[in-house]
Amino acid sequence: MSEKAQGRSINVRALAIGDRIDKSGFEQPNTFSTSPLAFRVGANGRVALYRFGVVVLAGLTPEEEAQTLESLKGRVAEQADSATDEDSIIVNVGAGDDKVAAGSVNVQKFGDERFIVVADTLAKSVGLARNERNVNAVFERVEPFAMEMAASGKSPANREAVLKLVGEAILLQHRLTARIAGYEKPKIVWDKPELERLFDRLTEEYEIEDRTETLEGKLEVVIENARMLAEVLDAGRAGRIELWITILIALEVVLSAWGIISSVLEK
Repeated sequence: MSEKAQGRSINVRALAIGDRIDKSGFEQPNTFSTSPLAFRVGANGRVALYRFGVVVLAGLTPEEEAQTLESLKGRVAEQADSATDEDSIIVNVGAGDDKVAAGSVNVQKFGDERFIVVADTLAKSVGLARNERNVNAVFERVEPFAMEMAASGKSPANREAVLKLVGEAILLQHRLTARIAGYEKPKIVWDKPELERLFDRLTEEYEIEDRTETLEGKLEVVIENARMLAEVLDAGRAGRIELWITILIALEVVLSAWGIISSVLEK
């Protein structure tokens, strides 16, 4: 497929279709990359799949797009009813030399390699947007526990809900660091240094590194707050156990003393 034979403007779209995409065994006849898995569709279309549940589409007809998304349904974990997060950019071919502006990028030519660079940025942007929303939701759930403690001076009553918050925060951190990898460059940039300028400009335009750093900071705060809540619960639970042990010991002493007194009185 010629790099210049794809039209002057191409819409590249990234969709979050689920939590994970199982790419194993899904290689297509027109595959041109395995990391990420990317392949051509039809006369002008390109598709890239990312394990954190994002698919990037460029130059597909509506029918080709529908067929591609349908073919992925059985491979998506925790599939969304609709794409809850998406991002897009217009690629203007022949209009410049890797210049990036709001919502568009100008390239002299647009082939498989530049598609992967653009797709990498859009996929990370969509993945970060989903994680940003989830972290904010966890933040909102931590606040009522803190308000309850501040008002009553007692530990939260719902231990299960607090432990669930801890688990969700740790899972979000894993998804960010192990899957999205916001600081990493795609392999093609290491292999083709001439693509680094385009990658850097896209990364800066979408604030990928800044957003990753901010999200990591929020996650650390969430995890620390959740752990503190769990420790408060554990301390309260330990205190209640100690109280019951003290009561049982005291009861045993009373019963023993009563037994001794009864024996003396019977004599």
